[in-house]
Amino acid sequence: MRRVISVVVGVVLCLLGALWIGQGTGNVQGSPMTGHSQWTYLGAVLIVVGVVAIVSAAYRRRKR
Repeated sequence: MRRVISVVVGVVLCLLGALWIGQGTGNVQGSPMTGHSQWTYLGAVLIVVGVVAIVSAAYRRRKR
């Protein structure tokens, strides 16, 4: 069950990071975050954290 939760959290982090990158680059409008490059960098970090969560869940061994 922890593996599933890790994957779900990882996917949500990746999607949120992609949204932040879109807002930071100005591709997603309608937010105070739009056009501020710091959100681009934070979004990239969030995507990396999400990918690490997904990969670690994939390689985690099941306890028997």
